[in-house]
Amino acid sequence: MLAKILSVAALAVASVSAHMDIISPCPRYSSRGQNCPALPAGQSMDYSMSSPLGANEPLCKHTVPFPTPCATWTAGQPVTVTFAPGGAPHGGGHCEFSLSYDGGNTFVVVYQILGTCFGASQGVRQYTFGLPAGLPSSDKVVFAWTWVNAIGNREFYMNCADVAIKGGSAPYTGKQMTIANHNGYPTIPEFSGNSNTGAQYYNNATTITVSGNGGSGGGQYGDNTPVAHTPAPPASYTSRAPATPTIAKTKTATPPAYTSKPTAQPTPAEAYSKAPPVVYSTAPQPTTKPGPVEPTALPPPYSTSPGEGAASGSCSDPALRCSPSGGGYQYCLRGSWSPSYSCAPGTVCKASGSSISCDWP
Repeated sequence: MLAKILSVAALAVASVSAHMDIISPCPRYSSRGQNCPALPAGQSMDYSMSSPLGANEPLCKHTVPFPTPCATWTAGQPVTVTFAPGGAPHGGGHCEFSLSYDGGNTFVVVYQILGTCFGASQGVRQYTFGLPAGLPSSDKVVFAWTWVNAIGNREFYMNCADVAIKGGSAPYTGKQMTIANHNGYPTIPEFSGNSNTGAQYYNNATTITVSGNGGSGGGQYGDNTPVAHTPAPPASYTSRAPATPTIAKTKTATPPAYTSKPTAQPTPAEAYSKAPPVVYSTAPQPTTKPGPVEPTALPPPYSTSPGEGAASGSCSDPALRCSPSGGGYQYCLRGSWSPSYSCAPGTVCKASGSSISCDWP
């Protein structure tokens, strides 16, 4: 019976390895997230975290939060977001990292990467950035990573994690999270080599103000009741003509309308945004060959080589290792090695210290 359960779980995990998802902070109901709280009563593990949102699925996909935060962050300090190893970055695209103080109804952007999500080599699997110093406190904040892919079907990806923020008591104003390629929102076409594609939606995003709850419940939006959100497009998508697109790594928050004058001091987020992102692999990236691009037909999600199709041996989460053949990798899942996941065509798994990467031979 146990073998049957493990087999079903392995197939479920393997079937979704063709996209991208975060593992830290732990997204809601993730089967491979790190430091995850207990599941809410009546909810089940999600083995398709890397799949895009369905046309009629709500934002965050799962609207019932974890009973406790999976992480506690401090305003003005750096935080790290880690993605699952491998996957298919679909040529990069636009990524945003945002926070919601009203249970997932509205999100304010705290970090943004336009055009080059996952890096020029597509090998970045971790980003470290500074939170704005002016964020309010709340123990019921929804963190969201969102992604519009550059290549492939026009899709919108979103993972949400429940976190606590230690900050101040004043509201915070910033750009609203951009939604595209989802029901009722604009469609951003394939980039076709132009990383500015669709950037006007991000550059012209509405400015919103959010308030916290002082870290003890309550606040502007009451008890932060989860919202089953089937959104309509913001007015800015139709009322503004697209501006000449530009790439902006970080958005500077606009002060609230009721303040007397804007602050002139830079936030820690601006300082951290000038630092290069943490690259998952420390191996040198190739300069004469392009990064792997998703093929028309994806390779099998895990190797069928003898001895590599099933978990074997014991390990400690969240360890990673290259598979014996060198053509893929494995990660530690609940104390046992996962099946072997294939690297992109033409690449092999390389180890460097405690890190691994799929790179050119």
